[in-house]
Amino acid sequence: MRIITLNANGIRAAQRKGFFEWLAVQNADVVCIQETKAQIDQLDDIFHPTPFHCFYHDAQKKGYSGVALYCRQKPDEIIVGLGIDDIDNEGRFIEARFGNLSVISLYLPSGSSGEERQNFKFSVLERFKTYLDSIADNGRDTIICGDWNIAHKEIDLKNWRGNQKNSGFLPEERAWLDSVFANDKWIDAFRVVNQEAEQYTWWSNRGQAWAKNVGWRIDYQIISKSLQNKVKATSIYKEERFSDHAPLIIDYND
Repeated sequence: MRIITLNANGIRAAQRKGFFEWLAVQNADVVCIQETKAQIDQLDDIFHPTPFHCFYHDAQKKGYSGVALYCRQKPDEIIVGLGIDDIDNEGRFIEARFGNLSVISLYLPSGSSGEERQNFKFSVLERFKTYLDSIADNGRDTIICGDWNIAHKEIDLKNWRGNQKNSGFLPEERAWLDSVFANDKWIDAFRVVNQEAEQYTWWSNRGQAWAKNVGWRIDYQIISKSLQNKVKATSIYKEERFSDHAPLIIDYND
């Protein structure tokens, strides 16, 4: 089973950069997209590619946020939103269920635009942790894919010393991720098979960050412990650039 996740930074912009041509030859089973920045009525057939069943959760605000799932197999059920109005209004969560497997496309907020959004981010993290705790022992195999907007450890970003006071690498955010991974209830699938440094999924558009690989690893596939031994291989696709993020690809044994 191959799962791909990408923050597209605008699904229409990614399309113009060749994303769907690339996707057509990836043999993905599920594709999780974040930051679609579009309303469903703005998207034509290109954005519902064969052979996928395609599902979108748009933000109420046009041109903002939004998540999507493309599923090769028709899901048994689609769950749109967490049932929390201020989070769901921003289009940040969609889940597909296939038997005992759940695959989620998640877009956690950034706090980089100022104190108000950082406080909202902390509020979302607190409530999302409650949700994670509530499903950790429900017996389902779960894969939560997306832009978590936090680099977990020093190895996960290039300039970690200079970013300790910046959103995305604040001590409180990193401690929150520590709490997610505590007791191995949730596993960072990428790190199951790849412990190397300089494995980044996002690069600032400022300066020469992409060219110099001055990046952050903030996109994850976080899995229930039941799937830890199923992680087969992982890669970050950087041969083409569809977004300021790169696609994170993980193959799982069936």
